[in-house]
Amino acid sequence: MSLSSEHEPTTYLEAVTKPCWQEAMNAEINALVSNHTWDIVPTPPNVRPIGCKWVYKIKCGPYGNIEWYKARLVAKGYSQVEGIDYLKIFSPVIKMTTIRVVLAIVSINK
Repeated sequence: MSLSSEHEPTTYLEAVTKPCWQEAMNAEINALVSNHTWDIVPTPPNVRPIGCKWVYKIKCGPYGNIEWYKARLVAKGYSQVEGIDYLKIFSPVIKMTTIRVVLAIVSINK
């Protein structure tokens, strides 16, 4: 457990005042841009875009020392309404363990 006086900000306004969190947010934005996470397109009529928010975490080492500051920009999926915009977003995610199991089954069955 760390005895550091550092705490994770709960709002953007709180985080933007500290250079360490500004750097973490810039790193996240740069990663999203370099990975082509989204395309900016005009909003279709009668569509309410999903908002986003920043989530901040302090990553500590095994002895409780601060290793780095991590900021994530996350979508507010909880604002979606089932039947209106709930089924329009699909983000498939697969774990490496699943791929290994499938490859092992394929290998065993030739």
